[in-house]
Amino acid sequence: MKVSYNKLWKLLIDKNMKKMDLLEAIEMSPNTLAKLGKNEDVSMDILKRICAYLRCDVGDIMEMIPEEGEE
Repeated sequence: MKVSYNKLWKLLIDKNMKKMDLLEAIEMSPNTLAKLGKNEDVSMDILKRICAYLRCDVGDIMEMIPEEGEE
């Protein structure tokens, strides 16, 4: 399965925040922000910090997408 963080980007837009605002707020590295932008795996710690800061659930910032051939 692939991961998509499109929900996170939409949530940031709704909250009138930029990606760099989030990076600074949760003390995330630029490399981790780049991984999020490429829909790559990041640590659960990062996801928890994002959710705590945005006061949301992990399902509000990401979703799992089946790859071709998977059900």
